[in-house]
Amino acid sequence: MSQSSYKVIFFGTPEFASLILERLAKSEFKPLLAVTAPDKPAGRRQVLSPSPVKKTALKHKINLLQPAFLTNNPDIINQLSSFKPDLFILAAYGLILPKEILGIPKHGSLNIHPSLLPKYRGASPIQEAILNGDKKTGISIILMDEKIDHGPIISDSRFQISDLKITSPILSDKLANLGGQLLIETLPKWLAGKIKPVPQDHSKAIFTKKITKEDGKIDWRKSADEIERMVRAYQPWPGAFTTIKLGLSNLNSKKLKIIKSEVLDIKHGKKPGAIFLRENLPPSGGGKELGVTCQKNVLILKQIQLEGKEPTTGQSFLNGYPEITKAVLR
Repeated sequence: MSQSSYKVIFFGTPEFASLILERLAKSEFKPLLAVTAPDKPAGRRQVLSPSPVKKTALKHKINLLQPAFLTNNPDIINQLSSFKPDLFILAAYGLILPKEILGIPKHGSLNIHPSLLPKYRGASPIQEAILNGDKKTGISIILMDEKIDHGPIISDSRFQISDLKITSPILSDKLANLGGQLLIETLPKWLAGKIKPVPQDHSKAIFTKKITKEDGKIDWRKSADEIERMVRAYQPWPGAFTTIKLGLSNLNSKKLKIIKSEVLDIKHGKKPGAIFLRENLPPSGGGKELGVTCQKNVLILKQIQLEGKEPTTGQSFLNGYPEITKAVLR
């Protein structure tokens, strides 16, 4: 059987999956069907918007399915079975594939996961790598079983995190490109039966959780290094945010989102959450930079966004709201 005659079905939803689908669509393994999440309301007007995978599928004229659920869904099972697929490929789909779906394709179901399994199984491996300050991560391709990120490894590739200021979206794109490349290299060997799956060492498994909005709430009792990593890990959602407490000011109880920050290694002797001003250093010069004291060191706020306002620099915010110097951030 030639490569071009294999029937591949792709499952995925966000940008990470879209980049992998783009690579597949231009290869001899172009999927005949993409399965993705239903359109969801987005933006202030809550307009129904397609997932990144749907956009890519439409671009390459790939058939689409958008089921709201898979478990106990005989209609979807029948539709998937009707294609007589050789292989399922999954990347950040969002739903668990039940046993009756995993068993459909002749050559099994492969998952492209953005970590070096068994490290960082679950929903947020990219964010976890940044939160922990990891210097390396990677891509694992596994043969899926009924447990989350549990199946044996087909192939993997390491990625050195050389940019210590990398954000989740950038790391996600880099790993997606790496994953797409690794997938194209791996598929011919897998489909030809030349790869023997290697079981994971389950005793070394580390699990990540599904991120919630509250995970973005900053605790200033942490170190500035921890919070700076949090700012980068939680872009673009839920973002890292704090609340301003300032008496009767119109800033009182306002949410402040921190978009970009840096650590100032300095002993300050103040309680966590207090405002700290630093003389602006060359080449900028002039004025003061806005910072916040942490349990250890100070977090300089380079770019922030006040609730209901546009993003701005910390220095511009300080010029517009000088009363912030009397505030406590919580």
